[in-house]
Amino acid sequence: MSRATAGFRIRASRPGDVTGLYRVCLATGDAGADARGLYDDPELLGHLYVGPYAALEPEHALVLEAAGGPVGEAGVAGYAVGALDTRGFHALVRARWLPPLRRRYPDPRGDPARWTPDQRLMHLLHHPGEAFPAALPEALRPYPSHLHIDLLPSAQGRGLGRAVMQRLLETLRRDGSDGVHLGVAAANVRAIGFYEHLGFVPLLEDDEAGAVWMGLALR
Repeated sequence: MSRATAGFRIRASRPGDVTGLYRVCLATGDAGADARGLYDDPELLGHLYVGPYAALEPEHALVLEAAGGPVGEAGVAGYAVGALDTRGFHALVRARWLPPLRRRYPDPRGDPARWTPDQRLMHLLHHPGEAFPAALPEALRPYPSHLHIDLLPSAQGRGLGRAVMQRLLETLRRDGSDGVHLGVAAANVRAIGFYEHLGFVPLLEDDEAGAVWMGLALR
């Protein structure tokens, strides 16, 4: 282990990691920046963007763990989570993950332009077509798997993101994936460059959502 990566390890996600996973999701939830000042409920982002993976497909959920000491606070410092079959995973999320959350969070009413950031996320719980669509756009179909990765600032710039990504990509390839896609905020130029260095190529731009979809062939 190099000095840059000393104090960290990559391991499989465990049920007790949920609080740490949600914390990382929120701390990186504003196009890679800290989103803790944007939401009243600190769990909403995690419910949408990391919780389903840890609960429904833990075999493709990796944790980057910090040991503490000179590298900072111990615990979950990042994660990479994915789904082997995006369409099947989205169907499972809609059938099993979202119903209990819909009972907890009401579907917001009124003018969407006046909704708070929390209400916009609550809307996605009740209308998951954007976050968990039933079908993939044609450009993404050769890349049926997908993934998300987030690292706290203390874990960035050390080669750890590449290491976590490569581990997850190897696992998806081993389990039969032909290709993987991901979405990234168009404004997150640093992340786009990171993915390009891993071999991802732009596939689709969503100007309305301000997002870019990228893909990597695994066969």
